[in-house]
Amino acid sequence: MKENGYVVQEYKVPVKRYCQTMDLKDNPELIAEYVKRHSEAEAWPEIRAGIREVGILEMEIYILGTRLFMIVETPLDFDWETAMARLATLPRQAEWEAYMSIFQQADATATSAEKWQLMDRMFYLYK
Repeated sequence: MKENGYVVQEYKVPVKRYCQTMDLKDNPELIAEYVKRHSEAEAWPEIRAGIREVGILEMEIYILGTRLFMIVETPLDFDWETAMARLATLPRQAEWEAYMSIFQQADATATSAEKWQLMDRMFYLYK
């Protein structure tokens, strides 16, 4: 439950975080189906495996209305562009992107890296 917060993975080494956003089409039925397709029961195992294969340690997607917010945690030596280029070539990734495109306010032929926009951090609670 969101009011209780979400437990996050602890790592024994420092990690870095990428934050991204994307908008969905403003249609409650489509949004409900998009959420369903990302459930543990329905998300394709090949997609989860591919995410891990390119070096991503954790990925979370949050939703508020039509706005999606993704947090990606990686090792410090992770190279975003290289990993996203590789992800786009993995089995079923293009098929997954097409399968999800009907919900998204993005080009239906775009890769994940083209749909999801990296965000700039503008604030953090300094030490």
